[in-house]
Amino acid sequence: MNRFTLAFLLSLAGTTAVAEQVPLASGLQLKTAIAGNTVQGSMDGSGRYTEFYAKDGTVRSKDYKAKWSIEGDQMCWVYEGQPKDCWRASVKGNNIKWVKDGKVQGDGTIVQGNTNSY
Repeated sequence: MNRFTLAFLLSLAGTTAVAEQVPLASGLQLKTAIAGNTVQGSMDGSGRYTEFYAKDGTVRSKDYKAKWSIEGDQMCWVYEGQPKDCWRASVKGNNIKWVKDGKVQGDGTIVQGNTNSY
């Protein structure tokens, strides 16, 4: 492989790494996007989800309830029997990407209201 080809491939790799970085939302942006709405998507570690985020801080889903809160610029959850778990997020329009340890580990679509009547 000649030097030009190697330099070109390395420049592409650098471009991809930058493209994968997502701008992170502030706590206020997260609260505005989430409160009173449903988010449906998929997480790398647990699969598909659909959750309604009530303005009173409760999470409602088909099979469970939890608590949510905004702490600084993180969204935190407490599911029954589990410790608090906080994540950063990127919000663009009605799309959300969940970020933990600097990596996107899930995504979703924000839908207005409690679409599933949870």
